[in-house]
Amino acid sequence: MNNNRRRNFRPRSQKNNYRRRNGSLSHTGSNGFNNNGNVGFSRNGSMNNLHNVEKTMQKFQQLAKDAQSNGDPVLAQNYLQHADHYLRRFNELSEKKDDLIDKTNTVDENTSTNSN
Repeated sequence: MNNNRRRNFRPRSQKNNYRRRNGSLSHTGSNGFNNNGNVGFSRNGSMNNLHNVEKTMQKFQQLAKDAQSNGDPVLAQNYLQHADHYLRRFNELSEKKDDLIDKTNTVDENTSTNSN
């Protein structure tokens, strides 16, 4: 076996093996950034799941309790602030979910009355 053998350089082909950030393969002169604030901004969607947000909030609450019992009030306060952030996010997602359920219920009621 020859481990000293030099490896050949293989350049990446520029065809369709990767996608650019803005989803297009042609460059139209824009840099792909959206200057309208964070319209539609989403990283990976992991914090859009109600269950994930609740679980993360509980994790930080438990970390705060552990830090408090270990005698570190600064770290406990830090964890409580993180838990508070996720509590606000949880409430926001719950409200959106309730609004969506209310909206679908009214649409269902309207379609059932129209079909009679």
